[in-house]
Amino acid sequence: MAGNNTNTPASESRNNTPGTVQEMLYKVLVIGEFGVGKTSIIRRYTEGYFSPNYKLTIGVDFALKSLDWDERTKINLQLWDIAGHERFGHMTRVYYKYAIAAIIVFDLSRPTTFESVLKWYIDVNEKVMLADQQPIPVILLANKCDIDDSTFDKSSLEDFCKQHKFIGWFETSAKLDKNIDEAMQFLVSHILKLSSEGQKRDESAISLEDDPLEDDEEEVQPQEERKPSGCCS
Repeated sequence: MAGNNTNTPASESRNNTPGTVQEMLYKVLVIGEFGVGKTSIIRRYTEGYFSPNYKLTIGVDFALKSLDWDERTKINLQLWDIAGHERFGHMTRVYYKYAIAAIIVFDLSRPTTFESVLKWYIDVNEKVMLADQQPIPVILLANKCDIDDSTFDKSSLEDFCKQHKFIGWFETSAKLDKNIDEAMQFLVSHILKLSSEGQKRDESAISLEDDPLEDDEEEVQPQEERKPSGCCS
């Protein structure tokens, strides 16, 4: 794939002294069409609640989630909530910089949002890759399964993910808190597996001293004000 925005090497932790806790920072993209529920999923995961009145994301927003993965490892996930209308825009290359994984979301009640999944997937693969030049892992979330008319063929979706090399997919609902934690646990486990199999963690994680927000501080700023929009489950 023709991506040229590779992740830079970074230190594994602040302190490698035996017995100390290693802190890892991973940047994860959350992308997909407008209104599929990206913000709702992020808020449910990071803050533990759902609101039917989230406002439209303009540009990009950020959220953090800290995980005590084991007694020696603390993982800090930096989730980048990228607006659906930013698809394939010139700024997406800036937004994607340093990402170690991506989540693509579509709305089960709106089939047209699934039609754009592959376009988002290709866009990511063309603009960012791991330090070893491999594609970043991508997981697919079939969101809003709580809506009555949200039907889909699970076997077809399974085949789609295998064909296009998604690492997996989950049927989710931010409203009902269904499979959100499970999907994130699966994604983080895969990231760590890649690190242990192909490279040291300090080649695929960004140290806390090398925060990716600092590099693009003048180019990308979290939104201060958003316009209201409809409900996103």
